Amino acid sequence: MLRHEVVAYLDELFPPTLAEEWDHSGLQVGDLALPCRKVLVALDFDLSLVERLAGVDFLITHHPLIFRPIREIRPETPLGKKISALLREGVACYAVHTPYDSAHGGIGEKLAEILSLRDPVPLVPRGKLYKLVVFVPADHVDSVADAAFSAGAGKIGRYGRCSFRAEGTGTFLPGEGTRPYIGEVGKEERVREVRLETVVPAERLGAVIRAIRAVHPYEEVAYDVYPLELQDRRHGLGRIGELPEPARAADVIERFAAALGAGDPLVYGDTAVEVRKVAVCGGSCGSLWRDALDKGAQLFLTGEMGYHDGLSAAEEGLVAVAFGHRETEQVFVGHVAGLIRERFPELEVVTP
Repeated sequence: MLRHEVVAYLDELFPPTLAEEWDHSGLQVGDLALPCRKVLVALDFDLSLVERLAGVDFLITHHPLIFRPIREIRPETPLGKKISALLREGVACYAVHTPYDSAHGGIGEKLAEILSLRDPVPLVPRGKLYKLVVFVPADHVDSVADAAFSAGAGKIGRYGRCSFRAEGTGTFLPGEGTRPYIGEVGKEERVREVRLETVVPAERLGAVIRAIRAVHPYEEVAYDVYPLELQDRRHGLGRIGELPEPARAADVIERFAAALGAGDPLVYGDTAVEVRKVAVCGGSCGSLWRDALDKGAQLFLTGEMGYHDGLSAAEEGLVAVAFGHRETEQVFVGHVAGLIRERFPELEVVTP
C-alpha cells in the first residue's frame, strides 16, 4: 500500500478543515506516493527518534516538525538533523495537530472517556457547515437525497437524513452538442423539479457533491452552496459533560492524573468541593476557563494554564487544574497507532 492511503484515512477521521489558521498540520517532509510498510507514531519528532528511523517509511506526529517558515536547513542544528535523517532514510513525516484536537473522536473524547463523562460536547465548537441546494426532477429526488446522506450530508445534532424539499418549475434551453435527459436541443423546456436543501459539514462537502453528481440524471447539475454562521457542534476544542455521580474535586483530579501518568498537577481552587459537571481540554487550553465556567463546569482539567488565568478561575468558583501539555496529549500516540493497526492490519505500526 501507499502512504497517501494512510493519510486519506487520517484526514477522514480528523479533517484538515478543522486546523487552526496558525497551525501547520499535514505533510512536513517526504513523498506520500511511495510504498508504506512500517509506520512510527509519536507525539513529537524529537532527536531521540532519529536513530529509530531505519526501516520506517512513515512518521506520524501530533505536533508539527515545521511550525514556522524556515530560512535554511543546516545539519548541525536539531531541526536540520531531523530533516536530514528523514530525507536520508526516505521517511515521510506527517503531522495531525489541531485537527486531532478539535475533531469528533479525537483528543476531546479520549480525555472525556477517562472520567466516563456523560454526553460530552465540545467546549468551543469549531466545525464549519454549509447549506447545499440542488434542483432535481421530482422522480429522482429520493435517489439524489440518499446519495447525499450516504456521503455525509443531512446531520443535525443526533438527527440524520435532514432535508427540506419544495416543488417548483425549472426551465432550460438545451444548446447544440448537449444530450438533455429531458427535452430537445433548441427547444425551451419546463420541468417539475424539487429544490432539495440539506446541511453538509465542510469536510464532507466535496464528497457529497460528487455523490450527487454521480446519480443526478441531468447532464449539467444545478446546485448552490451557502456558508452558514451555524457551527457543526460535533467538532471543537475540549469537551464538557457530567460525571456519572457527583464526586469531590480532589478525587476526580487524582483519578485523572493517575490515568495520564501525571504527577503533582498545578491546582487552583478548593478541591474539597463536590463537582458534577467537568470540562477537559488537552494541551494549552488554560485560557478557555471562562468558556468552561459559562457552560456550567465546576472543574476544568487541562494541560497548561497561566498563573493569572488560574487565579481568576478560582476566584470565580471554578476549580482549575493543569496536568502538563505532554501529559494531556500523550493519548494521541496509542490512540492513532491503534486506529491505523485496525484499519491497515498489513502495516507494522510502532510507537516510541
